[in-house]
Amino acid sequence: MIDFEVCDELAADRRREVIDLVERVTTRLGHRPLSDHLWLDLLHGDRPCIGGVLALEADRVVGYAQLSPSAGGWVAGAAVEQRSASTSRGLVAGIVDLVGRRGGGAVHWWVLGDDALSDTVAIEAGMAPERAVHQMVVGLPLADARRAPVDVDVRTFRVGSDEAAWLEVNNAAFAGHGEQGGWDVAILGQREREPWFDPAGFLLHERDGRLAAFCWTKLHHDSEPVVGEIYVIAVHPDFHGLGLGRALTLAGLDSIERRGVGTGMLFVDTTNHTAIELYRSLGFTVLRTDHAFILEVPAGVSTPTKETSP
Repeated sequence: MIDFEVCDELAADRRREVIDLVERVTTRLGHRPLSDHLWLDLLHGDRPCIGGVLALEADRVVGYAQLSPSAGGWVAGAAVEQRSASTSRGLVAGIVDLVGRRGGGAVHWWVLGDDALSDTVAIEAGMAPERAVHQMVVGLPLADARRAPVDVDVRTFRVGSDEAAWLEVNNAAFAGHGEQGGWDVAILGQREREPWFDPAGFLLHERDGRLAAFCWTKLHHDSEPVVGEIYVIAVHPDFHGLGLGRALTLAGLDSIERRGVGTGMLFVDTTNHTAIELYRSLGFTVLRTDHAFILEVPAGVSTPTKETSP
């Protein structure tokens, strides 16, 4: 028997159990079931308004759904020890309840990787397909035919002085984007404190006395072999049309390669055809596709905070 418990806040012992669950599911799937945004909120628990839903079997955590605030709404996703439609349904219902009790709004539910069962559960719950994101990979160094010199000047990020300028460019480039838009100093500071954060791989391009574009890379040392990710890349809208996207992509890949990593990786919306064409021209191929679903939840939705499922 599975019990579901909606939590406004996780106790420390439950947080450790949930982290262990996510790590077990990561081993099974080959990738983490929660997005970076959700995972970091779970790890640290220091941002306001986060919450979650536990699936418990004899008081053992066998499933978990994380809810976090995002620009203009909420973002959520789940980790389930064993694929189960009933467990997934209970987690989705709990998240809807939690959003309703927090005033309602749009909840963006993420299913990472090829998971038709979870896609079906989301649609059955009334969620509509919203976005799809490709994870793309490329071997490094790039093939000679695709390789080109980095033809823009870049410098590395300076912690303590570049935050305001970076936030301006990021939030202008990702205006309206649920996870990447609307960042503030607290969110950026959280990333700067992560063990993987390395200013040497955080490249900035300035033009006309302003920060015009950036390419922030991240090395995944927990992968075998190590993978270098173009974590966030953006060009300020004022500087579109100058070829900076391609130039900063090459600069980021060059930075990853120079640190001894032989695989580059990034995520891109499936509707961003211009970027996908660019990445394919550099040799990237699609590894997996993640899906987001959206549901507008009215304020005051109330379902039992504890329910059971056979």
